[in-house]
Amino acid sequence: MTYLEESAIRLSVAPMMDWTDRHCRVFHRLLAPSARLYTEMVHANAVIHGDRERLLGFDPSEQPLALQLGGSEPALLAQAAHIAGEWGYAEVNLNCGCPSDRVQAGRFGACLMREPTLVAECVAAMREATSVPVTVKCRLGVDEDNDYDLFASFVDQVVAAGSAMVVVHARNAWLKGLSPKENREIPPLRYDWAYRLKRERPALPVVLNGGIAEVDAALAHLEQVDGVMLGRAAYHDPYVLHRLDAALTGATPRPRAELLRALRPYVEAQLAGGLALKHITRHLLGLFVGQPGGRAFRQVLSEGAHRPGADWSLVEEALAVTEARARRVAA
Repeated sequence: MTYLEESAIRLSVAPMMDWTDRHCRVFHRLLAPSARLYTEMVHANAVIHGDRERLLGFDPSEQPLALQLGGSEPALLAQAAHIAGEWGYAEVNLNCGCPSDRVQAGRFGACLMREPTLVAECVAAMREATSVPVTVKCRLGVDEDNDYDLFASFVDQVVAAGSAMVVVHARNAWLKGLSPKENREIPPLRYDWAYRLKRERPALPVVLNGGIAEVDAALAHLEQVDGVMLGRAAYHDPYVLHRLDAALTGATPRPRAELLRALRPYVEAQLAGGLALKHITRHLLGLFVGQPGGRAFRQVLSEGAHRPGADWSLVEEALAVTEARARRVAA
């Protein structure tokens, strides 16, 4: 069994529906040069039959980049994994953690936690179809499951089938009664299960996900597991992602404005290709969260990016307003 190297999985950004599109990922790559990035979940059927450039296309700067797949049919997942390999992805990840009604109706996501044999068949089929590493992202269990041995058995089966790593969202998923948002917040976090999994299976790469929002907390987790995966924190407060990457690599954190201006060539290339500015700036709104002028930054971008012809000058305007507010506060 070939596992992913610890150095490749130390820091990653979670797949997040409607958020981690290619523009978001280019921004995150600027913030965290060492991080592993993940696409939004894409169903295997969409990979096979959909617009592949729209669904699978990415900027080379995003690498190492993983494609997260949804599905539960081994043959279809194998075909999608093969396509992912042809497109140059660094990893194919199977979603066994999403609790939404739509996902459950399709018999994939978190409900697969109760079908470990099927998940193992899916992983094995994907491994046969591609040389790209295949991995699994899962929960601790579903609904009222409270059995560590059941969780560990699930992991053992998918690893035996060929999963090169497991990403553990250290909560249960409630399939009824909670929204996807509530499922990220209400079920209690049990980091100790992920710690124990790693302790009992020292060779297995284990990445921890769920509720990680501070640099110090992430560093503490890394004393117990191989990697940490940031989700909503990386989106709502992206400078945390940058600070954590710097802490792990020994780099000096760069100022927020400098990081943002490094995005200008990409933004202008996208605008020249016909993209509206709003599709990029929506991912930038949290860069100055908690900082003097942060609210003004968000307001300028939110109100201006929807206007026809909006260009990079709007970003500079937002930065200027932010810096002016910060100077007034400092005075």
